[in-house]
Amino acid sequence: MSQLINALGFWNTTATRHTPVEDVQGIFSGSLVSALGLYVLASAGLLTGSTAGIAFLLHYAFGVNFGLAFFLLNLPFFYLSWKQLGIAFTIKTFVAIGLTSVLTSLQPKVMEIAAIHPAWAALLGGLLIGYGLLALYRHRASLGGVGILGIYMQERFGIRAGLVQLAIDMCVLAAAFFVTTPSVVFYSVLGAVVLNLFVAVNHRADRYIAL
Repeated sequence: MSQLINALGFWNTTATRHTPVEDVQGIFSGSLVSALGLYVLASAGLLTGSTAGIAFLLHYAFGVNFGLAFFLLNLPFFYLSWKQLGIAFTIKTFVAIGLTSVLTSLQPKVMEIAAIHPAWAALLGGLLIGYGLLALYRHRASLGGVGILGIYMQERFGIRAGLVQLAIDMCVLAAAFFVTTPSVVFYSVLGAVVLNLFVAVNHRADRYIAL
């Protein structure tokens, strides 16, 4: 009985290591919350940064399916993940990206946001994606792209992942001026700042060491 309890993660006596069941629930819930955050942003016509931001740009400019674009854009980053962060991290990240892509495509079929102010969408969407990323990071996974680069920079050079992502996100959002209005870009930047500051404040290797 005790072995079953430990395997499920309840009263886990090895505090520095997640069980497989804990990883499954962490990756699923992190992907689900992230997908919800992306849907909130999309409901207000907003964008975000990283590969998700590029997928939004392709979606708004050319009508490309967001979930498919998000998945394909992340593929080149798996090499960096595999070489620098290990096969376990790469597999978990691949699963998280696949889940988020599918769940993002399913969101409009199971719920609908009829109206939302862009400022509230930026705040709520940014926080939801931040919570999702935090869950994934703590189970040694990410949503790929700049997230992989951010974790690598934090572990290799001590630069916080959220700050790395924030800098690159600003570049992605600057490109949004070519496909949308300045007000949309402004609120999108607000959402990206909320997201990345949340991750920068809450994701620190010296505070959370579970694997």
